Amino acid sequence: MTRRVVVTGMGMVTPLGNDCAANWEAITAGKSGIGPITRFDPSGLSARVAGEVRDFDPRTVLEPKEVRHYDRFIHFAMAATAEALHDAGWAFDNDLAARTGVIYGSAMGGLVTILDAQDTLNRRGVRRVSPFLSPGSAINMAAGIISIHWGLKGPNYATVSACSTSAHAIADGFYAIQRGDADVMVTGGSEAVIAEVAVAAFDNAGALSRQTNPVEASRPFDANRDGFVMSEGGATVILEELAHARARGAQIYAEVVGVGMAGDAYHITTPNPAGEGAARAMMQALRAAHLSSDAVSYINAHATSTKSGDASETAAIKSVFGHHAYQLAVSSTKSMTGHLLGAAGATEAAFTALALYHQVAPPTTNLQNPDPECDLDYVPHAARPQQIAVALSNSNGFGGSNITLALQRYADFTA
Repeated sequence: MTRRVVVTGMGMVTPLGNDCAANWEAITAGKSGIGPITRFDPSGLSARVAGEVRDFDPRTVLEPKEVRHYDRFIHFAMAATAEALHDAGWAFDNDLAARTGVIYGSAMGGLVTILDAQDTLNRRGVRRVSPFLSPGSAINMAAGIISIHWGLKGPNYATVSACSTSAHAIADGFYAIQRGDADVMVTGGSEAVIAEVAVAAFDNAGALSRQTNPVEASRPFDANRDGFVMSEGGATVILEELAHARARGAQIYAEVVGVGMAGDAYHITTPNPAGEGAARAMMQALRAAHLSSDAVSYINAHATSTKSGDASETAAIKSVFGHHAYQLAVSSTKSMTGHLLGAAGATEAAFTALALYHQVAPPTTNLQNPDPECDLDYVPHAARPQQIAVALSNSNGFGGSNITLALQRYADFTA
């Protein structure tokens, strides 16, 4: 008998707020978290806006010396995980800890810590480089430190697949529970690369928005979109085997019922214009979930606000769903959060679970002048209460990575 997997806890730190409730309130209100870059002087760049996390104090979950030793992406991971475990109402004993694992990813890891170490080396010499550089910046150390802090002894590693990273973390956690390797998996991702060199690289590639009004800079599916907005943050999704969750009376937000993955084999940064890889990922997710395409009510699109990406994903949705594509609610929460890179997949999977739980489709903001190529129902401007039985969360990454998570409303499928 297949082991069923449900979502029992979530935590978020994003430009919209430092907990899940604040994020959901902002998303459903159509509020933007984008603002002017304050971490450095961006005057030499064309891109001047970003999604920075504000009013965040890592000392709520870490000791001061740990804050100094660990990169900001680990701070976000720890804060999001602390909230998610509390939300799940989970208390670990030795037996349960041995059946609880951590899969947590980041696209770029401790880039800022590495840059700071290089600066220290240049200015002060080799003896001043911190011995905590590797454990404080390596991508797998978010998972490692979460495991150590809460004593979680199940599978423990990181995923890295650019902007689909944390969706892959959730997928791997889902598979670990299905296989029986664990009963509970802490999954997600975090990112903290609002740094001059990182923003400059994306800016020089022409990938970032040049809009001067921060609130309007991220505009997926709009004819005037001109690139994505870099953001930072983290999101944690607690996955749990259904019988295990029922036995302890856990709150269940949604059930994860399928995963689909595919590669474009097309270009290092640009998606296949026909969306062929993204389409195969969606079809595989539906097939794994034993669902027909017309069962889907809502899609949280990857849609980053780039010309090629949004059009490609729209084409992919049309190829999978046919006429039903025009009956779907499709939205991009990146219109409000910006693009959290390696943390985007988990953030959007959490929003998708909340959409199922609350029966509300989040909006796509800034859709003032729809691109003729992008002609689906993108839930423009305002959140929409509606019946949502099955939802997809799409993530795509550089290198042609595509992944779709299929979730369904648990209340509808309790057999």
